[in-house]
Amino acid sequence: MKLLLGIFLFLLIYPVTSQDYDFVIAADGSGDFTTVQSAIDAVPHLRNNRTTIFIKPGTYKERLMLPPTKVNVSFIGEDPATTIITFNSHANMLNRFGEKMGTSGSSMFYVYGDGFEATNITFENSAGPVGQAVAVRVDGDRVKFDNCRFLGNQDTLYPHGKQSRQYYKNCYIEGTVDFIFGWSTAYFDKCEIFCKTRGYITAASTEEDSKYGFVFNECKIGGSAPVGSFYLGRPWRPYAQTVFINCEMSEVIKPEGWDPWGKDSNKETAFYAEYGSKGKGGDSSQRVEWSHQLTPAELANYSLEKVLGDWNPNE
Repeated sequence: MKLLLGIFLFLLIYPVTSQDYDFVIAADGSGDFTTVQSAIDAVPHLRNNRTTIFIKPGTYKERLMLPPTKVNVSFIGEDPATTIITFNSHANMLNRFGEKMGTSGSSMFYVYGDGFEATNITFENSAGPVGQAVAVRVDGDRVKFDNCRFLGNQDTLYPHGKQSRQYYKNCYIEGTVDFIFGWSTAYFDKCEIFCKTRGYITAASTEEDSKYGFVFNECKIGGSAPVGSFYLGRPWRPYAQTVFINCEMSEVIKPEGWDPWGKDSNKETAFYAEYGSKGKGGDSSQRVEWSHQLTPAELANYSLEKVLGDWNPNE
């Protein structure tokens, strides 16, 4: 409480101004823009320097697209509980031509620009349990989310780009079926993964020649789902890779851990592994025989530096 009071007094005495950031967004008109997309549109194409965009507390109902030419853009909010970007798009909605949008077409936010960063923001697809409804699809490389929330149900977070590297730090991600899915290399560091109803946490579609898929490090896996109702993952594509390292897992996780998505051949190609899983759902004694428990020597290959290569997101 004292910390919140201190932050309030600081902001009261030293309010955010346009001089603190390149752009300020405020729904009440007190900033440079009233919508997030209008600020994105104002970013110069292929700008070498980072463009910082402060988003004042509020709920911004809009669909966003950060194009490939808008690079090194940062979204900064005060608190993910009060700075919310939301839309209710879903796969069965029709576009102007009467065609279903599909999974990729359902995203609330498309991130194509390299070097995008977001801090203290909530990204929500509010369509509800209506099938595939993506909150954020990420194609850009070197994309970082810090203390952000991703809210949705099926297919909440879509690390899509096959050459994309992504880093999620202290984030909250919730969903039902395959709610973290896609081709990218993504490192989840100290995140909370919240399982709703029943389903699968991950559905990686890692390319055969990709060294890494999804890596979860020191994450908390839990939720409101029934006991034993969630798999850690299933392979959307045959060479899916997902690894959990030193994660706390509640009883919502099924003892067997992993599912082959109805294909025995996936057991030969997918790489699903754990190291140091803890909690009622972390007991490895009943895991499927085709999954792996990493040795300490193998664990060294899953450091942040190894997974993300020449990009250090904490610099």
